[in-house]
Amino acid sequence: MRSVDILIIGGGPAGLAAAIGAYEAGARDILILEREATLGGILKQCIHNGFGLHTFKEELTGPEYAERFIDKVKEYGIPCLCDTMVLSISKDKEVACVSREQGMLYLQAKAIILAMGCRERPRGSLATPGTRCAGIYTAGTAQKMVNLKGMLPGKTCVILGSGDIGLIMARRMTFMGAKVLACVELMPFSAGLKRNIVQCLNDYDIPLLLSHTVVDIHGKERLEGVTIVKVDEALKPIPGTEQYLACDTLLLSVGLLPENELTAMAGVEIAPATSGAVVDERLESSAPGIFACGNVLHVHDLVDFVSAEAKKAGENAAAYVRGERTQNARRLPVRMGTGVGGVVPQYITAGAKGSVNLMFRPRAVFKEARIVVDIGGEDVLVRKTRILTPGEMENLTLTPEMLKNTATAQSVDVRIEVEDV
Repeated sequence: MRSVDILIIGGGPAGLAAAIGAYEAGARDILILEREATLGGILKQCIHNGFGLHTFKEELTGPEYAERFIDKVKEYGIPCLCDTMVLSISKDKEVACVSREQGMLYLQAKAIILAMGCRERPRGSLATPGTRCAGIYTAGTAQKMVNLKGMLPGKTCVILGSGDIGLIMARRMTFMGAKVLACVELMPFSAGLKRNIVQCLNDYDIPLLLSHTVVDIHGKERLEGVTIVKVDEALKPIPGTEQYLACDTLLLSVGLLPENELTAMAGVEIAPATSGAVVDERLESSAPGIFACGNVLHVHDLVDFVSAEAKKAGENAAAYVRGERTQNARRLPVRMGTGVGGVVPQYITAGAKGSVNLMFRPRAVFKEARIVVDIGGEDVLVRKTRILTPGEMENLTLTPEMLKNTATAQSVDVRIEVEDV
């Protein structure tokens, strides 16, 4: 059994930033575990630009963004074990893992940072009728094939779902010479960023069919086409609106799920709204000394927000190892009001010191609205906005002055109010 102060599971953007945050907060006994052969996570296959605008004030590709953090980890001499799969985590922070080079390893950590990222929803979760033919891929799998392996999944493509990876792959497939017939979205709004809709669909005349879905898949050995249909307000197919699209490829961009099998194994409470750990403002979970950050905590829209959140988790893990922790402090639940979904953190410590970041996704599209944070019956933050969409996260900063009521309040309430126009 090897001992380590801070063990970080995941060597993607969250794990790297967490390691840097812990080191810069004074920790030195840090170890990163990564199941892939190299560090960088999903960013290795994201060759498009748009990363780093918040963190570095410039546009970078995914590999360039990751490399800056990898270089910093190497500069600090933080050890990493790649090709290492974590098999189990106990409530006492004992970790069992296995690697090709070192075999079975058993680690005892003082603090653990969960940074395993997320995965895509597969076809099986959709229950779409049709044959199990070749030519159906998740958007991320297609991205890896094109960008890392130089393989084109198909020549005529339909994309189901309008998540950011799907939107980006619509443009990428077009660059590679494929014909993208349409991006089909079940909801009456897109799940992706506005800039990706403009730059990846509109600029290439690719239709975005809102309130539509795929109801049948055709083909025996290889996909031959799909049937799409318009849906009503209850998301039920409208008879007579069926349309057949001949294609050899269907890409699925229908949502991401945090990789939380290890989180549950460690006895950490999972939030139904995010499918990630329940955490307080320090990003500490219900299991003392186990922290979570990045897409394993909740699915982000920008990697810059992942890095900022993870750096904070690293700093707080370092403080935990030093014993700088308020024991048995009262925690206020953060309650989701009208229009608010997936708020993080779920708890704020009474009398919390410093500023606290609150993040959430709107449940629908709201125009000319106000975001309101109420603590102890007082609206401590009111932000007016022209439009709120589920595809873009809202990031609120609660200052120490706003948090003064937490000493006596019973909850923190977040809601969306639509202005009278």
